[in-house]
Amino acid sequence: MKVAFADPIAFDSKEIARDGVVVVVGVMAEGVLTPAAKALDDAVGGAVSAALNGVARFSGKAEETLWLPFAGDGGPRAVLLAGLGSGKDIDAGRCQKIGAAIRAALGSSKATDATIAFDLPDAGEQDAPDTPGLAANLGFGLYLRSYRFDKYKAAPKDDEKPTLGAVTIAVDRKSAAKKAYGALQKVAEGVNLTRDLVSEPANELYPEVFAQRCQELEKSGLTVEVIEEKKLRKLGMGALLAVNEGSQREARVVVMSWNGGKAKEAPIAFVGKGVTFDTGGISIKPAAGMEDMKWDMGGAGVVTGLMKALAGRKARVNAVGIIGLVENMPSGSAMRPGDIVRSMSGKTIEVLNTDAEGRLVLADILHYAQDRFKPAAMVNLATLTGAIIVALGEDQAGLFSNNDDLRDKLLAASKAVDEPLWAMPLGEGFDRQLDSDAADVKNIGQGRFGGASVAGQFLKRFVADDVAWAHIDIAGVTWSKKDRATNPRGATGFGVRLLDRLVADHYENQ
Repeated sequence: MKVAFADPIAFDSKEIARDGVVVVVGVMAEGVLTPAAKALDDAVGGAVSAALNGVARFSGKAEETLWLPFAGDGGPRAVLLAGLGSGKDIDAGRCQKIGAAIRAALGSSKATDATIAFDLPDAGEQDAPDTPGLAANLGFGLYLRSYRFDKYKAAPKDDEKPTLGAVTIAVDRKSAAKKAYGALQKVAEGVNLTRDLVSEPANELYPEVFAQRCQELEKSGLTVEVIEEKKLRKLGMGALLAVNEGSQREARVVVMSWNGGKAKEAPIAFVGKGVTFDTGGISIKPAAGMEDMKWDMGGAGVVTGLMKALAGRKARVNAVGIIGLVENMPSGSAMRPGDIVRSMSGKTIEVLNTDAEGRLVLADILHYAQDRFKPAAMVNLATLTGAIIVALGEDQAGLFSNNDDLRDKLLAASKAVDEPLWAMPLGEGFDRQLDSDAADVKNIGQGRFGGASVAGQFLKRFVADDVAWAHIDIAGVTWSKKDRATNPRGATGFGVRLLDRLVADHYENQ
């Protein structure tokens, strides 16, 4: 769906009277009409006011919508009222959600085009709102909520086919709004790439194909290096390769680099777990729900989408994204419980449960990221544990860090983009559970309790003390079974906006 910007519209124009065109106007809390809504009301003989004063349960609360289908003399064929809420709470995040609510309402109609008349009442003595910036964020929400993954539907039903082709946001200072939206759209494209990758079935997206999808990003300005299995063995990535031993497909590690900062400035590193399908291996999972394990590569998907976003908006930063791509399958050659594997760092790992495999992948690529790139900071993402879902549910991701400053920056970024993180503990008690009699470390703790923290502590063993590092467990937030604001149900892309904001606020050269 295309989002465009235009000058404020006249409500008696022939353009908005065409069939299939919807006009959207805003209404503030308590039914207060914006200037555009008032102008429309005048043009259609008070029909808007009549609806608000009639039986409609609509008061202008933020994200409320109300359809007014009618054919005025020369006016629009249909009108959608969008609640803007109180003028005090209209900010970028709120406008993203309002845009998403408008898109959801439009999606239930046969509209082919929509024009949103976006304005706000006079702020009076208060600071005037950044109307172009808010309009850009409205468009951002529209674009994010428009996502669909239906490439495998050969014959979708008529009522499943999207009809909306374009939305135009009419706003003062349209050039400023268009410029602000340009960068936001690049981030949205990164989010949607992540959603695409996470949504793909495992028979279509396996390590080799995932790596090829990454190579396609070179046209955006990224440098992409694919490390094949022969070289991974030479590098000593025994932990990562052990996870893949049961698969007929070869493992891959992909390194994506964006050099938008100062020459020789240390990059910020993003590291992602990419288990393209996780059966659990010999410690096999129950059959119920196993189909969800196509998205056990969610961390790698986020890193890939983030790198696309940074390149797309030409971020003034040096960044590197590293993903480890494997399948965890049971077979005669698969890793067994009790095996001891040697990681790239030289530390040996006793594998007591082959379904605790993501941490083995990360152990090697975290070490590789530090050893090769000497990053200024390092953040890894992984659908790592079911325990984090038990602890935090499906609305927040777990944050673990060895550095208070990096932790606080991530928490601030998460609040700014409404991708919630909750700081979780690490510590000596969790670490002791990982001591092994036979190897340097074992891959699970002593029982069921504190599993997310034990997993984080395992990763910490492969991070140097002088490297600012954070681990984000996204197991509960990578996929949603219901619509959520800017996220239609399915793959969420959670993490791309969060990390883009972290970079923008703290690591870009201004």
